[in-house]
Amino acid sequence: MKPIVLTQHMDQPQNVMEWLKKLGYDTQKADTYEDLLSLPFEPHQLVLMGHGPGKDGLGMAANLLRNKPDARILLIAVKPTIEDAIAAMQLGVADILCQPFDAEALGHAVERNSPVLHQTPPVTDWDTQAGSGIVCRSAAMMNILNKAKNVANSRASVLICGESGTGKELLARYIHENSDRKAAPFVALNCACLPETLLESELFGYEKGAFSGATVRKPGKFELADKGTLLLDEVAEMALPLQAKLLRVLQEGEVDRLGGVKPVKIDVRILAATNRNLKDDIQAGRFREDLFYRLNVIQLKLPALRERREDIPVLAGFFLQQFTNAYGKSGLKFANSTIEAMLQWPWPGNIRELKNAVERGVLLAQGSVILPGDIWDDWVSPGIEETHIQEAAVGVSRPVSRPEERQDNTPEGAPEDMPEPTEIMDLTTLERFTIQKALQKTDGNRTHAAQLLGISVRTLRNKLLEYRRMGIML
Repeated sequence: MKPIVLTQHMDQPQNVMEWLKKLGYDTQKADTYEDLLSLPFEPHQLVLMGHGPGKDGLGMAANLLRNKPDARILLIAVKPTIEDAIAAMQLGVADILCQPFDAEALGHAVERNSPVLHQTPPVTDWDTQAGSGIVCRSAAMMNILNKAKNVANSRASVLICGESGTGKELLARYIHENSDRKAAPFVALNCACLPETLLESELFGYEKGAFSGATVRKPGKFELADKGTLLLDEVAEMALPLQAKLLRVLQEGEVDRLGGVKPVKIDVRILAATNRNLKDDIQAGRFREDLFYRLNVIQLKLPALRERREDIPVLAGFFLQQFTNAYGKSGLKFANSTIEAMLQWPWPGNIRELKNAVERGVLLAQGSVILPGDIWDDWVSPGIEETHIQEAAVGVSRPVSRPEERQDNTPEGAPEDMPEPTEIMDLTTLERFTIQKALQKTDGNRTHAAQLLGISVRTLRNKLLEYRRMGIML
């Protein structure tokens, strides 16, 4: 990243540039506002400009944002006031750094407000396991894969548990690919997709004339998987009568085709997968206990994506590469804020949801950066419930005025009971106090609070996310 330092309104600009250089950043220097406008803006650049007594950095920020709405501004303020905090939020200034500060504080501010993650973690051969499509770096997943590899060559049945979208079928394929059966077929059947009568014929096959429409003999999944592996996905959805027939197949090693006259011997490794708690189903009478113990010789439980968050960036990078290649949109990168949002998001749909989110971001991104708004239409920080209301409930929205357009010293949208402005209060504290009072006044409704403050809901959400990263909950 190459931050732009506007020296016209900044105290000690040379120190700022030297500090940034020591922190590994290149800088571009703009001595005047006209020089600033003449520079080619990249999406990942950050503009540092000064503000304080005799330096109208807010007015300059307003002008810059009118000319370049995508510009990101770090305001370096001397003796900031509460009016500065509210005006900066209303304008859409990315952040404010109060003077005096040291190189470390400057580095944190620049890094925090850099919109682009320059490189998602590269996906290595070590991350992608045995061509299975499993991508991981977390200790939890590596532990599961080690266990799966250890039992791959056995004949023991394996029950794979985990929430929907965690990759149960991929783990089953991983077991097959690491077994001595890998040259034989891997057959998967989703037990939830078919009614009981069709599921039985799919599993066991049928003879010609076994029922109306059976014009030819058809082998079932067990026969198709002979010498290989059969995955029974969503096995908990299987009806009780069919569970009894499945148990017999597992015990005897043979199947009876519908309409057949003699059993057919099979040699099949059975893997089963479910997103339900089978012990609860046993207690409720929905699943046979003897079948459970037959399937549950080895149990592997896949963690939810929220329990392996260190895998999120590498998974996102893996899917980004897939979809940029598929849609011919090379060069796309994630914004830092997008990766941060991904790390905060609860992902109830797990990896399947993440994959769909990345595809949506690739398709909707404007330019070379995928922003949170490209993935979530109305992103809400996890753990804070959003109350959706209609504009009619809060009255007509007010336009946000620019600082130079104000006719008095009262900041537009300031909530009641605010402290008297002071030139010695820290601006970050003032800003947080302002937001906190607005949320209190509106009973935590962020849409109301944003209108009260005269800022967008998106800006308020970004501020709350920043506080959340700092360990502060408002």
